[in-house]
Amino acid sequence: MAYWLFKSERETWSWDEQKKKGAKGEPWTGVRNYQANNNMKAMKKGELGFFYHSGDERSIVGIVRVIGEHRPDPTDEKGKFGLVDIEAVCDMPNAVTLSDVKAEPALAEMVLVKNSRLSVQPVTADEWKTICKMGGLKKAL
Repeated sequence: MAYWLFKSERETWSWDEQKKKGAKGEPWTGVRNYQANNNMKAMKKGELGFFYHSGDERSIVGIVRVIGEHRPDPTDEKGKFGLVDIEAVCDMPNAVTLSDVKAEPALAEMVLVKNSRLSVQPVTADEWKTICKMGGLKKAL
C-alpha cells in the first residue's frame, strides 16, 4: 500500500468541504504539474493520503482514501492532466503543522520538507506512521 499527501488552500477547497462530500467523494481537479500528475497516475483504489491545508495554515488536518483511479481532468482544456477521486476518512485529532514535520528528525527526508510546493506527493510507510502518531491517532490507518 502506498501513501500520499494532497495539498489544498483552505480558501480553494477545505477539509470541511471534503468531509461534506461523504462517501461519494470529490475529484481532485486542477493539478497542472507533471510530477504531481504522475503521482496520481500511480495511485490505486483504497490507498490513503493526508489532507494538507497549505497557505497560512500549513498543516495536515485529515486522512482521505482514493476511491477512483487516474482519469482525464475535464477542467484541463489541453487534455494533458488527470485526476483521482478521494473521500474523507477521518479528522487528524491534532493538526500536524509543517513546523512540526520539519522539527521531527525522522521526517527530514519527507517530500513535504524537501519539495513543499509539490501539490500531490508520496509519503513513505514510516513517515505515515510517524505523522499519524504525531497527530494523535491511536493507530495508523
